[in-house]
Amino acid sequence: MILYRLKSLKFLFVIIYTFPLISYSQSELLNEVRDSTTNYIEVSAYGASASNTPFWLQANQYGIVPKTSPTGSLRGQLEKIGRINSSGTLRIGAGVELVSNFNKDNNKLLLPQAYGTLRFKNWELFVGRKKQVIGLADSTISSGSYSWSQNALPIPKISIGTMGFVNVPFTKGWISFNGFYSDGFFENSRPVTSELKLHQKQLYIRLGKVSSRVKLYGGFNHQVQWGGKSEHNTEEGVMPRGFSNYINVITGKAHSKNPGINDATGRVGNHLGSIDLGMEIETYSTSILFYRQSLYEDGSLFWLANIEDGLNGFRMKFKNSYGGNFEITSMVLEFLYTKDQGGDTADWGQPSWARGKDDYFNNGQVRDGWSYYGRTIGTPFIPPTSDTVWNYPQYADFMTSNNRVAVFHLGLQGTLFQKIGWISKLSYSSNSGTYDAPIYPHANQFSGLLAFQSHLNFLGGATLKGSLAADIGKLYPTTYGFSLGLRKDFSF
Repeated sequence: MILYRLKSLKFLFVIIYTFPLISYSQSELLNEVRDSTTNYIEVSAYGASASNTPFWLQANQYGIVPKTSPTGSLRGQLEKIGRINSSGTLRIGAGVELVSNFNKDNNKLLLPQAYGTLRFKNWELFVGRKKQVIGLADSTISSGSYSWSQNALPIPKISIGTMGFVNVPFTKGWISFNGFYSDGFFENSRPVTSELKLHQKQLYIRLGKVSSRVKLYGGFNHQVQWGGKSEHNTEEGVMPRGFSNYINVITGKAHSKNPGINDATGRVGNHLGSIDLGMEIETYSTSILFYRQSLYEDGSLFWLANIEDGLNGFRMKFKNSYGGNFEITSMVLEFLYTKDQGGDTADWGQPSWARGKDDYFNNGQVRDGWSYYGRTIGTPFIPPTSDTVWNYPQYADFMTSNNRVAVFHLGLQGTLFQKIGWISKLSYSSNSGTYDAPIYPHANQFSGLLAFQSHLNFLGGATLKGSLAADIGKLYPTTYGFSLGLRKDFSF
């Protein structure tokens, strides 16, 4: 019976894995997205008991909060979406966000968003940098989706897809989908590679109407780094490129027209992503979401060799407010596990059980790994080696020396005295390094955050923001920090 269930589960993953890849783009997977604009100006300051900014002050902030303290920051954003026709089905718009950070070591001007958009009904074509949350998970107080969190600056790309879920014709709203298809490019100032390109696509299906008490979700995302230059495992320093290899990138087909060592035995480029499943339950007082992200970087998931690895989540939103002085409006519990990786053997000439050592976010050609401007694109709990005071074995010149982790995460959101909004993120991780450069005994780490914000009558209405954070453990230096900011939203 157990063998039969394993075979059935394997068959399900094979079907999902080989389904055509298209994807979605929106601020939160489970909410329908409508046109909105955000215009603001904000001034902030960050300080800490050490020179490094605590983890939860700078992680999952789209790469705009420096890793060093003290720092001052000035930010502003302008967005505008306007109608082209009288019915409003066709709209055009643009957005730009600027961040200027000041500290004693380095002053930086960042451009987290700069895009133009053309929208028809609930479809969108955009070009440039635009903030996105990808993956079936909570987007506010979670630890972040595995493959594409909010940890790095958005990557410039051209993307076409849906805004929110779109009903499949003739299903009366019982089946809907949300997807996009995009291509972009990485920075040329990378430590190892240059001229590196991004291919990305994703698809999510929802079973159940918007008003249904129970809704089921399924889908996956697919990211590829390809077509650049690298001195590692390539022919004459060039990774496979051109239209025929682009087709192989899209389809995930192995082998290329000009193979290096990696390309002759695996897929063209560095592929990674997750296969996601979820269930949402609506009651009178709560909205409950269960989700699971299963990870892939090579064929291990196809054979269920690394099925132990993944992000498991539970989110509960409370719909009713009772006017109390202290209320919790949302709660997230997550467990991220990446220590298995299909085992410690990676021999593609052997049976499926030996195709392990997935080495998440590292790659033999793309040695600077799944990163953008020095930050991990995926979960921040797989950090670049440079993020830590690294007292452990360094994994050669690869991007991360710590991709075997187990993380318990609790996120809370609520109100205080009915006027102050607050969030808390509490994370405890066990860090084991990599298979080839293990950390023993494991480096245990706690990172916590408590943040508040409140509306003021100052300046005709402004928002005062503040937070406290701490890192305690062996992976990062023990550090206590804070942030304080004032933000003014406006329209024009």
